[in-house]
Amino acid sequence: MLVSIFNDVLGPVMRGASSSHCAAALRIGRLARDLMNGEVLDVLIEFDRGGSLPTTHDTQGSDMGLFGGLMGWDATDERLPSSLESFIGTGGKVRIETVDVGDPHPNTYRLTLGNNDHTHSLRAISTGGGMIELIGLDGAALSMFGDYHETLLWLAAGIEPPRTEEWGERLRAISGGEVGVAGLSVHSGHTGRFVRVTSCEPLPVEFVDELVDAGTVTMARTLRPVLPVRSYPDMSVPFETCGELLAHDADRNTPLWHLALEYECQRGGLSQDAVLALTHDLVRTLKTSIASGIAGTRYEDRILPAQAPAFRQRLEGGGLLDAGALNSIVLAVTALMEVKSSMGVIVAMPTAGACAALPGSVIAMAEAMGLGEDEMARALLASGLIGVFIASQFSFAAEVGGCQAEGGSASAMAAAGLVTLAGGDLRQTLAAASMALQSMIGLICDPIASRVEAPCLGKNVMAAANAVCCANMALSGFTEVIPLDEVILTAKRVAAQMPRELRCTALGGLSITPTAIAIQGRLEKQAARTAACGKGSCGCG
Repeated sequence: MLVSIFNDVLGPVMRGASSSHCAAALRIGRLARDLMNGEVLDVLIEFDRGGSLPTTHDTQGSDMGLFGGLMGWDATDERLPSSLESFIGTGGKVRIETVDVGDPHPNTYRLTLGNNDHTHSLRAISTGGGMIELIGLDGAALSMFGDYHETLLWLAAGIEPPRTEEWGERLRAISGGEVGVAGLSVHSGHTGRFVRVTSCEPLPVEFVDELVDAGTVTMARTLRPVLPVRSYPDMSVPFETCGELLAHDADRNTPLWHLALEYECQRGGLSQDAVLALTHDLVRTLKTSIASGIAGTRYEDRILPAQAPAFRQRLEGGGLLDAGALNSIVLAVTALMEVKSSMGVIVAMPTAGACAALPGSVIAMAEAMGLGEDEMARALLASGLIGVFIASQFSFAAEVGGCQAEGGSASAMAAAGLVTLAGGDLRQTLAAASMALQSMIGLICDPIASRVEAPCLGKNVMAAANAVCCANMALSGFTEVIPLDEVILTAKRVAAQMPRELRCTALGGLSITPTAIAIQGRLEKQAARTAACGKGSCGCG
């Protein structure tokens, strides 16, 4: 699937500690709910022992997201932190097990789902930043990203698979035109043979009913899209790498945000006004989140207290070192991280763990410069296109690439956005992004107590500060030496050389220091007390 700025880079808008855990799991849960026709009574979840999820699924939001999706909730639903309890409270049965199956991807979900009529199984992976791929259904291998309507039609015994032309003609006759069928394939699983019809719009109910009434199909399920920007047949983009962008630009020195607008219009089949409107919506959401964090946040299952209010007080009272706009950036970054940690609404840019460096630096700097939402939106678009190059060639998932994939990407994107705010040219924008990512290659991911708070807060601040420095260096003519594409591929190569323990497993780095282990134990005891109190068995009277 071709990368979209709003699918893969600037989003999702969500609650939770981690986009690759919570937001992705929620999308997997939504697809699973549709597979079960909205009725899920029994769930077996299996995580491979060699992956990242056995040690992080409960603390980084996989459970919260998955059961929110199975309940049919949105990624911003305020009930998400209690989704597992809500699922069990409605009569659902849950088992979570660790297995030895050698899944190649560290973020692999194996689900077995049941209700009174059917049992289905699926395998899906979280690929970073909330993006997913469903890779197996009832034992059949497939590839599904949640960017289309997917209709699954189980064939009756003895029925031959349909010819595409025949079904296409019948669809056109019933719908009065095209329904945008992007693909038709036949799969064999342990529940029998099924036809997968991938389409831009839902298949007409009359068409499906006709197949069932004729005895051709015994069961039908429609899995609805879970991504904000859909795909369509014959989709294309003008470029996927920085090198291709420069060839496409042909020395016209087009501002990066203009090229981002061109890219996303073509990728999503959207108008320029629609793309700009989506970006402005993100700006307004982010400004609200920053204000919320500065005002102060609270959440019980948390390592750090709210620290943004004290930073603001000290800043306004002249009690900090004079760092100019950088102090305002630190405040905005801290505020966003604390909103995330309190399960407030944030925008994963490009992930929840690195949700603050890019928007905090762009919005705070724009305000310091007296710029408005239009300039903020253009800066975010420019940043988003840098993210496209990273997502197309590497990954945003810390489980794949360490924090260089999250914080490093966010810093590169932020640097491009800051140069855009300053009116820099295309070459300066790309140079800033390259220098910023170079400075963060090799950064590990080692969240303490599996909460995405520490050292994640400091890494977001560092990413933002690095972006400011690299932006100014690029604006003054510093050379990046290594082109951005080569830096991205270097980060990918370094990721392959990085031990698994240093890629968001809570098994290495600061996460295994004595203090971190003590914090983990304290939080586990606190959670146990809270659960006991909720059941009336804590003895508190």
